Amino acid sequence: MLGELSGVWWGLLALGFIGGVVSGSFGVGSGIIFIPALVLLFPMSQHSAQGTALAVMVPMALLGAFRYWHNPNIEVNMVLVGLLVAGSLGGVLIGTEIAANVQGHWLRKGFAVFMVVVAMRMFFMPAKTA
Repeated sequence: MLGELSGVWWGLLALGFIGGVVSGSFGVGSGIIFIPALVLLFPMSQHSAQGTALAVMVPMALLGAFRYWHNPNIEVNMVLVGLLVAGSLGGVLIGTEIAANVQGHWLRKGFAVFMVVVAMRMFFMPAKTA
């Protein structure tokens, strides 16, 4: 595996940097950057790209959450965090099992549809005031 990366390490490093900036700036999972890039620009299956993106998110999300938590201008509700974590742990077990049993091309199409639907809802959502 390392031999395969010898010519593209700089691209992966740049992709990681871009994913980190997007994740830190918008509070989104870097999977919206990593998964399409790993599938389209690097020879990686949808399943492998999703697993890789999840593994990369762990340290990045921890650092980002720590930085947000220590910003006096941002309130992080720890009760909300706890409830979301508790629910997501069970959800990720089911989700990874589903993904493992779906063919790669259907998984890729489902991911693309999900991203388009979320993008459209966010784009057309009315602005909320503080």
